[in-house]
Parts: sequence; structure tokens; C-alpha cells
Amino acid sequence: MLSAACSGAVSPARTVALHPLSEVPLDTSPKEPPRLMPAEAYIRSYLSLFGGLAPLAVQARARGNTGAQLFDTWDDYLAALGLPDYRADIPRGAQTNALMLAAFERLGVALCDRAVETDLRARPAVAPAQRLIFAFDLPPGDGANLPPAAFDPRFDVLHRRFLAYPTSAAPEGRVDRFRALYNSVAARHLGAPRPSFGPAEAGWAAVCYGLVRHPEFQFY
Repeated sequence: MLSAACSGAVSPARTVALHPLSEVPLDTSPKEPPRLMPAEAYIRSYLSLFGGLAPLAVQARARGNTGAQLFDTWDDYLAALGLPDYRADIPRGAQTNALMLAAFERLGVALCDRAVETDLRARPAVAPAQRLIFAFDLPPGDGANLPPAAFDPRFDVLHRRFLAYPTSAAPEGRVDRFRALYNSVAARHLGAPRPSFGPAEAGWAAVCYGLVRHPEFQFY
């Protein structure tokens, strides 16, 4: 009896497709305005952009040979960046504010200017693969009025460095606007009396300023 019962074939049940009873549209609109991440995340990002240095080494690099013209000391910025200071009973910054953005901007400008000095002006020259920010060679010539073929691939390197995706996925017109920025700054430095940066160096520094201040780098 048991043998006969076990030998019978069991066919699968017929499946019936399930149809939705209703549809709920997906709301993809932003629920909150853009805001900053915790200050520690930005400090780690800047330490990485400076080459993974320790905070005091980044401070020395940011100050360079000009002292406090670009960057003072971390102690002057930590409260502005939103970190708490329990010695003075200052709580952690809970909201994005203009002073916080100005502190990040100052650190970003210091990063870009020092990167020009260490990447583009270093003697002997540093190989592109070993540079921190400007991981490319400058095109020949005075550096002014770069055509798309000379500017766009180099801008893509910086775009990936700061915004973490290629320019091919960027909004339409972004590359053109940054190319216009570069060429306008480079043109103003042609023939300038003993400028701190040459035309190409000033142009790429301005592009770096734009990316390090970009909302996609600063906010989430």
C-alpha cells in the first residue's frame, strides 16, 4: 500500500498571475533641501585630496610659503566647520550656514593653489600618475584659448577627482561653461606683470575652485 502511494506522480499546480489591485506613483521629489554632511566626513575628504596626510601636515601644506594668506590653523576653522568645542561649551553645528561654507571654500582654495604648486610647478616635474589633483600634462603653448580637444579630457580628470563621475554623465553644458571659465582666466593672465601663476596654471586653478565649490561636492 505504501509502495503504491509513493510511486504516484505529483504534477505541479497551475500558477495564476497576480494582478495589482492598485498603483501608487513613486514620489521622487526631494524631501529636504541640500545640506552638508558631518564635518568629519569633509575633513577626511580634504585630508585625502591633500594626499592622505595627517591634519598637521595638511595644515603645513595649505599654508605653504605664504603663511596665513590662504589658510591659518585648524583651530581657527574647526568650530566654523561645525565641530563642537567642549572647552568653550560650543555644541556641534546642527545646520548649514554661510560661515561653514566659507570655511570649506577657504580650505578648497588652499587645496587648489597648493596643488598647482606641487603638481604643475614642481621641479623636477612630477609624473602625472603621482600628482594629487592635476593628473595630466599641460598642452603645449601659452595655455590660453584651449580648444575642446585639449581642454575636455583634462577637465574630465578633475571632474572625476572631485565629483566622482565622468563628464559624459554630467548635465548638458557643464563642460562648455568650465572651458569658457578656463579660457577667460587664462586670457587675463597673458602678459600680466610677474603673475603668481601663468595663464595655464591660473586657468586650471580657477577650474579647481569651481569644482571644489560645486554643490555636488559640498552637499548631498
